[in-house]
Amino acid sequence: MSLIDAVIIGLVQGITEFLPISSSGHLVIFQHLLNINLPGNLIEVAAHFGTLCSIVLIYWNEIIKLIIDFKSDKAQKYLLLLIVATLPSIIFVLFAKSFILEMFESVKSVSIALIITGLVLLLSSFTKNRDKKINLSKGLLVGIAQAFAIIPGISRSGMTISTALIAGVPSKEAAKFSFLLAIPAILGAIIITAIDIQYEFDNAIMFPIILTSVVSFISGYFALKILIRLLEAGKFYYFAYYCLLLGIFTLIML
Repeated sequence: MSLIDAVIIGLVQGITEFLPISSSGHLVIFQHLLNINLPGNLIEVAAHFGTLCSIVLIYWNEIIKLIIDFKSDKAQKYLLLLIVATLPSIIFVLFAKSFILEMFESVKSVSIALIITGLVLLLSSFTKNRDKKINLSKGLLVGIAQAFAIIPGISRSGMTISTALIAGVPSKEAAKFSFLLAIPAILGAIIITAIDIQYEFDNAIMFPIILTSVVSFISGYFALKILIRLLEAGKFYYFAYYCLLLGIFTLIML
């Protein structure tokens, strides 16, 4: 793995983790194109760690507030929503891990999933009344959407935010819930992937791995900032056209 490969993978992860175009799907496509194949998905662990740090940085005040106000009813209810919304992903991983791993090996499956993501993003644009708060049923619905996004090519941010928007949740609140929900999801993905790693580290691979993480952190930070602005401007569904075009193109060409 060259330093250029490390930068490319870091950029791909950082940008696509937050923009609703599927980071896992893009990683599969780019690793296929660059012919990168490290045991134990070491690259993905480093890339996900970088984007996890960018979420924590941007939502640092909200995270600290939840911790400080932990004893309040409002904070406890919100934390309960995050826990409930995380459960579908845990269940899905436990019962469908082998199926998920097979999907990571299929570029064609990723192409179809990207097309599905594009259609869901388009659907979210038809919802106009967005004045409802996240409650238990809506939180669970968003959690189920996140579980499906474990499939490479299905965008996590695209599915969770679109589901919240369709349920009538305001865009700012939908983004906040989606990305706070991403913290346990990404952390869980890092832990599960890291457990499977069986790789002897050496200096030749350590620097590219660190570089991947740093690049994904920086690019992820700016991508998340851009996404929040696009959401507030009502342009979230614009990414649907990219997902549809990429899905169709890769389905035909790769």
